[in-house]
Amino acid sequence: MRLDKYLKVSRIIKRRTVAKEACDGGRVKINDKVAKAGTDVKEGDIIEISFASKKILARILKVVEHVRKEDASSMYEIVEGEEDTEE
Repeated sequence: MRLDKYLKVSRIIKRRTVAKEACDGGRVKINDKVAKAGTDVKEGDIIEISFASKKILARILKVVEHVRKEDASSMYEIVEGEEDTEE
């Protein structure tokens, strides 16, 4: 699954356009490497997102195309930081 879509489906970032802008702006890393919006993600990857003074580290637990809002947080676990990343 594309990184920007994963960020939206998992609701780490609420809107896909914001996720795409963050990725293309170099503010998202996967396993310590800068990632573009089209980068494929897989289970076990560590995503690092930087927003101004916030930094979030999340481990991908599962990758699914569709998930209910209530179950979205089961797709990842926060390793460091806070969940609210909406810009």
